[in-house]
Amino acid sequence: MKTNIYKLIAIFVLLLILGCNNKAATTSEEKHEEGNENFVELTDEQMKQTQIEIGKAQKRKIGNELSVNGMIDVPPQSNLSITVPYGGFLKFTDMLPGTRLRKGQLVARVENPDFIEFQRDYLEAVAKNEYLKADYERQETLNKESVSSTKVFQKAKSDYLINKANIQALESKLKMVGINPSNVNNGRVSSIVNVYSPINGVVREVYVNTGKYFGSEDVLMDITNAEDLHVELKVYEDDIPLIKNEQRIRFRLANEPDKWMEAEIFLIGNNVSDDRSITIHGHLKEKNQELLPGMFVNAKIEVGAREAYAVPEEAIVRFDGNHYVFVAGEKRREGETIVTDFEMIPITKGTEEEGFVAITLEDKNKDISTTRLVIKDAFTILAKAKNSEEGGHGHGH
Repeated sequence: MKTNIYKLIAIFVLLLILGCNNKAATTSEEKHEEGNENFVELTDEQMKQTQIEIGKAQKRKIGNELSVNGMIDVPPQSNLSITVPYGGFLKFTDMLPGTRLRKGQLVARVENPDFIEFQRDYLEAVAKNEYLKADYERQETLNKESVSSTKVFQKAKSDYLINKANIQALESKLKMVGINPSNVNNGRVSSIVNVYSPINGVVREVYVNTGKYFGSEDVLMDITNAEDLHVELKVYEDDIPLIKNEQRIRFRLANEPDKWMEAEIFLIGNNVSDDRSITIHGHLKEKNQELLPGMFVNAKIEVGAREAYAVPEEAIVRFDGNHYVFVAGEKRREGETIVTDFEMIPITKGTEEEGFVAITLEDKNKDISTTRLVIKDAFTILAKAKNSEEGGHGHGH
């Protein structure tokens, strides 16, 4: 009887021990799962299938940059409006906004009956000139010989000089409307004139359609000299003391956020506007045919330089609105497999320059100078870590 009681006690103690062990194991596993949400491990075979590189943050001299906004613009002298003195009817144009032009290229043909009157007046004046000149010279000779009165001579001289001035004025009028006086002298009279581009540039806007009458004050089209583009940026009052001539500007278009271009400050405004800002202007380092006046840009002005620890852009990943890097552990053996552990830790991004980004670790207990980081292809680890979590493997096994 006593023997049976001892057996029952032994079995009960054994079951109690096993239950405690299982509970401890479960608790340990849960803690392992909960504590490794930002951990992932990769085997050597998996690592070979990626472009992951492990290194350390480099201490670099990175420009301290001021973020501003602005637009592509041109100086006033580079914006031209095409007009035709005395107006007329637009007979032809194939210009559209955005059309690129060469200096001297035909942009329009304009017809006006008044142009024929100008040419007729000019031809009449030229025809009278020979007679008036000859009469003037004859009266001058007679006056010297006291054969003719001074009054007659002066009248001949006045008529000749008035007609000569009239010819010069009519020549200027013809040139102003685009008619070559030499062509008129050779008998080529027309009511239609050609209009040519005075510069290399881009058509900004066309205001008159074919067949429409326009006056002398009306603009046919606006043309911009695209070779004189610059960046116009707005800097607010608090940052004005930081701005100096010849500072470097990096800028990008809104539709090409990864394509940075460069400029250099050449002019700083000295009037503070109602919104407490000034305008600064930057010369482009290189010409770019894709840029057009009026395009909006995001820009960074280099207002100084400082030393900071930096990593390549592809070392940083973004998740849930925050930025992270991966810390690489030492290789370890897990059964027959060699694995490397990676921990995703939060960072604060700083200035970006030439493919490098200044960073600081939010965990102040870690020394960034000695921490081994994934410096290339970090997104691959992020993808594995988060895919593993979705599959129920919190630490990426």
